[in-house]
Parts: sequence; structure tokens; C-alpha cells
Amino acid sequence: MLKKIFFSVLAAIIVFILIFSLVKPKKPCVYINKLKTGHYQLIINNKPYIIKGVCYNPAPIGANHEYDWWSDSAKPWLVDGKLMQEMGINTVRIYQAGQDPEKVKQAIRDLYNLYGIRTALGHWLGFWEYPCPLYGNKQFEERIKKEILEMVRLYKDEPGVIFWILGNENNYSCLGRVNPWSTDEIDKEINPRTQQFMRAKIYYSYVNNIAKEIHMLDRNHPVALGNGELVGLDTAGQFCPDIDLVACIIYRGKTFGPLFKSLKATFNRPIVIAEFGADSYDAYLNKEDQNIQAFFLESQWRQIFDNLANGKEGEGNCLGGFMFEWTDEWWKHNDAYAEGWLVHDTESNWSNGSYYSDIQVPGNKNMNEEWFGIVSLSQDLENGLHKRIPKKSYYIIREFWKNPSISQFDKKGKVKSK
Repeated sequence: MLKKIFFSVLAAIIVFILIFSLVKPKKPCVYINKLKTGHYQLIINNKPYIIKGVCYNPAPIGANHEYDWWSDSAKPWLVDGKLMQEMGINTVRIYQAGQDPEKVKQAIRDLYNLYGIRTALGHWLGFWEYPCPLYGNKQFEERIKKEILEMVRLYKDEPGVIFWILGNENNYSCLGRVNPWSTDEIDKEINPRTQQFMRAKIYYSYVNNIAKEIHMLDRNHPVALGNGELVGLDTAGQFCPDIDLVACIIYRGKTFGPLFKSLKATFNRPIVIAEFGADSYDAYLNKEDQNIQAFFLESQWRQIFDNLANGKEGEGNCLGGFMFEWTDEWWKHNDAYAEGWLVHDTESNWSNGSYYSDIQVPGNKNMNEEWFGIVSLSQDLENGLHKRIPKKSYYIIREFWKNPSISQFDKKGKVKSK
């Protein structure tokens, strides 16, 4: 009798284990793993993945940011994807999907199936709507959220998608720097700092609400908060518990400084540098200088690698980065002047002392927006596209990724002779 009871209980336990193993939820295909050391890794299909990425919006000469590259019969992503694969790029960042879902899917599939390149897909969160975004306005918020959730429904099953990025530098609107907005309640407050906190609370709470709903639709991809620098992340730490990682836009020149350590103190999430880079034009000498761009980019990638989970130094909270950007953008100097899009303009609009090589230019305006590409565009056409000409940074970073322990530059910042 006892034997029968024993074997009956044993059989029940075995059946329970089998059923549990069948119904046990599988791990997402893309997720973030926190190690015992406190370091973070991005995991794809059970393997660690380092983002070696680039921001992608291949506007041709004579077009601006409104160019619908998804619908271009020349399919620029096929030419670009081959060049990216040869360089070692494994991920592209796209700020917002095009209007035709089937064409968007085709580009994502081609990049992944032909070249093994994954896509981080984002949404502007209405940041550039005229006259301004209206965070705090329920009608506006619901419309934007509906757009984002529809994006997730459309593309969540695409094998090439890696994660979602919500916003870019939208946090600057909370400070009133770019695209300022307000509400009646905020306008009644007389303390400017309190006003900033109120806006940040509204904005980050809204982003968190979207992230929460994305997770309900899609458990296979993390959600990133797009943020300009670390500004406002102390507030995000209070109101964004459902954000998986932060995607920061960082332009600090040769070094990121204490970025990775500071992030731990303000918003302890893993980070991907969603935008970083250097232009290839020397505003002081008034000529192109591909060496200095390559020098800055190698230095920036070295810091990214040092702060990976398996980095020899650093905080272990970096997942990789996206260089800004793939091709030069000839429209950037004056978006409203169509004739200017046919000219590779060398006039700068703003200053950044961290890019010290040409800051001494009169007026200190040294940042040349039209020259940030790691690939130049020729006015000559090949198969309906402006010919792509890789710059020195293309080759320097390719070699760095192959062997991060070896620098391509000497102590004076000059390319080593081979």
C-alpha cells in the first residue's frame, strides 16, 4: 500500500514538473541581463550583444529630412547595408518609421536577412509638432500614444527589431530650451525651478505610461528612454520605473567624462549612447579634416568598450552606441532653403568647446552639421543613388572593432603609418 502511494505521489510530481516546464514562460528574444557584479548585458537569442551602431536617415543631395527613403525605388538601404556589414555595423537607429508599413517592413527585413543588421525603432513623441508638443494635454498624449502602440503592433514580430526608443531630446522642452510647452497649472507657479520639475514630472510619467503599455503588447523587446544628456534623469528615476534602458544623446568631444558613473547615481539603468560623434570639417582651417573625426570617434568607442559588462575598466552599464551618422546631410545648414540642399555648406550654426581642434574659429562656431557622416556623398550617381565614399573614420572604427586593444593613432593624434 505504501509503495502504491509513493509511486502515485512520484508520478504526480513528474507530471507536475513536465507541465510546468511546458507552460513556463520563455525568456524574451531580446532582454537585458543584470549580472551579479551589477553590470548589464544586452542578450539576443541567449547570447550577449554589443551594439555597434549608426544613426540612419539616408537623405540624398537635394533633399531634406522629409525625404521618404523607404519608398525610394533605388532602395538605398541595400547599398548602405552592404557597406555597413563590411565595416562591422550590426544595428541601425531609425528615429521614426515611415508611413507605409509594408515598405518599412521590407527595409527592416532586408537589412536583417541580407546583412545581419538589426533595427532600433523610435518615435519622436510629437516633439517637432507645430507650434509645440503639448505634454499634459490628454488629447495630444492619447493621439501620440496611439501612434506608438500601433508602431509596436506593426513591427514587434519582425526578427530584425531590437528595441524601441521613446523620444530623443524631448527632455529639453521641460527646461524651455527647445519646443517649450506648459499647462495652466504650471503657469500659475511662480518659481521657475518648480515649473521645470512639474513639466519633467508630467513628461516622464507620460513616457512611463507608454512603456508600461508597450510591455503589455510586446514582452520580447526592451523599451528605451531617449534623453538629451543626463538632464532630467533624476526626475525620471522617480517616475519611470517601467523603462528598461536609457538612450542618451551625448556630444562631449573626445571623452564622455564621468557619464557612466553619473548615470548610476541619477537613473540606474543600462545605457546605450543613442547619438555621438564628430564632424569631419575643420572650421578654423576652413577645410575637411577626416583624421580628427576618426580620432574623436576611436576615442569615444574606446570609452564605450571600457564600460561594457566585460570591460577592463568602467562601470559595466553600457550596451554599445550609435554613431551620428551614416552619411553627410547636405540640407542641415538651412532646412528652409531648398536650393541650399544642393550645396555642401561649411558654415557652422553652433559651438561646442569639447571639440577643441577648431574651437578657436572666430565666433567659436565650430560644429558643422552637414559633415557628421562617416560616409561622404558624391554628386555622381550609381544605380540611382549618390555614390557613397567611406571616410577615414569608417576604416579606423572597423579596425578598432577587430582589435580594441590597438589604437590607430599615435600620442599626437596622427594616424600611425603602416
